Amino acid sequence: MNNSENYSRRRFVRHGLRLAGVTFAWGALRSSGWTQSAKVGPPVGADEALAELIAGNKRYVTGKNIHHDFGPERPALAESQHPFAIILGCADSRVSPELAFDQTRGRLFVVRLAGNFVDDNGLASIEFGASVLGASLILVLGHDQCGALKAAVDVVTKNAQLPGHLPELIAHLKAAVEKAQKEEGSLLDNAIRDNVLLNVETLRNSEPVLSNLIKENRLRVVGGLYDLATGRVEVLT
Repeated sequence: MNNSENYSRRRFVRHGLRLAGVTFAWGALRSSGWTQSAKVGPPVGADEALAELIAGNKRYVTGKNIHHDFGPERPALAESQHPFAIILGCADSRVSPELAFDQTRGRLFVVRLAGNFVDDNGLASIEFGASVLGASLILVLGHDQCGALKAAVDVVTKNAQLPGHLPELIAHLKAAVEKAQKEEGSLLDNAIRDNVLLNVETLRNSEPVLSNLIKENRLRVVGGLYDLATGRVEVLT
C-alpha cells in the first residue's frame, strides 16, 4: 500500500470518528430532553421571554421541573451562548435564578451582588448581555428578608456602623430605605420592593445602550420579588 493510500485511509477513519462523535453527542442531547429547547430556540421577544420565566417559576414552585442531564449540554455551550433574559439578582445563597426559573445553562445571563442594585460594573455586564448576546428582557430580582436591605435600614434608622467596604455597598440602597420611610407597612418589605423598582427605572433610563434598545422595542425591563418560603416570584412591571 502506497503513502497516498495510507493517507486516504487515515482521513477516512478520522472523518468517521468525527461523525460518530457528533452522532453520539446529538443522541445524548436528545435523550436528555435538552434538544427540545435547543431546537425551538430561545424566546426572541421580551413578552415571550417573560412568559418563559413565569412558566419556569411555576414548574419550580410545583416541583414539576424539567429533567436536565447537565453533562450533554457542555459540547453545545462550549461553542456559543444565547441567553434570552438577563437577571440582576441578589448574591443571597438561597436564591438561584437558574433553579427558580427552571432554566438550563446558557439561557440566563446572571449578574449578582448583595442587594441587587445597579453599579457601573454591573451595568456594563448587563449592556453586554443585551447588546451583544441579544437578551430581550432584564429582570431585577429582589427577595424577602434581604440582609443587605436589613443593613441599610439599620444604617438609615439607627446610624449603624458597618465594617470594611459594606458602607459603599449600603450607599446604593439608602434611597430605597428613605423612600420606604414615607410609606405605610413594613419598612423592610417596602424598602426591598422600592429597591427593585428604583433599579428597574435606573436601567430603563440608562443611556445610551439600554435606553436605545428599549426605544427600538428590542428590550424590556421588569422587576420581581422572590419569596424564600414558597419559591414563587411576583413580577413587578
